[in-house]
Amino acid sequence: MEYKNLFSMKNNWVTTLSFLLISTVCSFAQTTDPTSTVAPKYSNEFLQIGVGADALGLGNSVVAQTDNVTSAYWNPAGLVQVDKWLEVSLMHSEYFAGIAKYDYLGLAHSIDENSSLAFTFIRFAVDDIPNTTQLIDNNGNIDYDRITTFTAADYAFMLSYARKTKIEGLTMGGTFKVIYRKVGDFAKSWGFGLDAGLQYKTKNKFQFGLVARDLTSTFNAWIFTLDQETKEVFLATGNALPENGLELTLPRLIFAAYKKFDLGKKGFYTSAEIDLDLTTDGRRNTLLRSNVFSLDPHMGVQVGFKNFVSIRGGISNIQYVQDFDDSKSLNIQPNIGIGLNFKNFYLDYAFTDIGDASVALYSHVISLRIKLNKPKNMVPSE
Repeated sequence: MEYKNLFSMKNNWVTTLSFLLISTVCSFAQTTDPTSTVAPKYSNEFLQIGVGADALGLGNSVVAQTDNVTSAYWNPAGLVQVDKWLEVSLMHSEYFAGIAKYDYLGLAHSIDENSSLAFTFIRFAVDDIPNTTQLIDNNGNIDYDRITTFTAADYAFMLSYARKTKIEGLTMGGTFKVIYRKVGDFAKSWGFGLDAGLQYKTKNKFQFGLVARDLTSTFNAWIFTLDQETKEVFLATGNALPENGLELTLPRLIFAAYKKFDLGKKGFYTSAEIDLDLTTDGRRNTLLRSNVFSLDPHMGVQVGFKNFVSIRGGISNIQYVQDFDDSKSLNIQPNIGIGLNFKNFYLDYAFTDIGDASVALYSHVISLRIKLNKPKNMVPSE
C-alpha cells in the first residue's frame, strides 16, 4: 500500500515523531499551568537558530556589528545603518537530512538618515509527519490505510523599528513579535513578545551591542483539540490528557564587543567579535552555569578585501558532553563561511557544526541579500 514505504530505515524514526511531537507538546501543557510560576526551558527555541549565512559563519557573533536587514533579528538597533529604500534578505536551510526546513524572509526600509523600519518572517517546520496513533484498528490489526500525515510548524512575524539617539554613536531599536505554533490538528498556540537593542560606536572604532530578547517575557497560549480516538490512545499509553495553558519564554540578554582592523592601505581588513548570552531560565548545558542563570560565550572572526569578499570563522555551543563511561569532555562547535558582494548583491555561505563535532544542528546554509534603490517612477519630478 501507499504508506508501507514510510517504514524504511530512513523514515523509521520520522514515523515516531507523530506520537513524540504530540506527547512533547502535551508535556508542555502539564508545565504551563497559568497558576504556575515555573517556565519550561528552551521555549520558542526555534528563534535561537539564527538568520543570514554571514552571521552563522561567525558563530552567531554579530550583535555589535550587524548593520543590515538581518539586524531586525540580531539587534534591531543596527537597522539604522540600512541606507537604501528597500533591503531584502532570503535564507533557506535544512536539518536532519532535509526533514526539518527553516525559511527566512527579511525586509528593511530606510525612512530617513535617522530611522529605519523592518519586517521579518521565519518558519521552522517538519512536514508530512506520519500519524501512527490510529495504526491499529479496533480489532487489533495493523492497517496502513489508517495512517495520515500532519505538519508541525513554528512561525514568527516581527516588526522592528530603529532610530539614532541624541548621544553620538548610540542607536536603539525594538521588535514586536507575534508567534504562531501548530502541530497538525492536535494543538496550536499564539504568542507575543518584545525585543530591544542598543549599539554604541566609540571614537576609536570599537563597537558594543546589547540585546534583551523576550524583554517582558514571551507568552504562548496553547489550545489542544485532540479527537476522542487520540485521547483514548493517550490514556491507553499512560499519557495524561493535556489542558490549555500558557508557555512562558523568559528574558535573554546578549552582550557583545566588536573591533575592525585595517591591514595596510590596499583594502584588506580583519575583524573580531565576542558575544556573551545570559539566559534566565535556570541551569543549561553551557560553559558557565548556575541554578539561576547560564552564560554562553561565542565568538567570530573574518578577513576580507574591501567590500568584495570575506572569509569567516567562529566557535559556538561550547558545552560539556557526557560519555557512556560518565566522563565529561568539552565540545566546541566550529563554523566557517564565505561572503561575496557585487554592487548591491550579497551572497553568503556557511557550514556549521563541521563533522558533527558537537550535539548541535548542522547544515550547509546559503543566504541572499539585495539592496534596492527607490524606483524612478516613485521619485517625484521637479
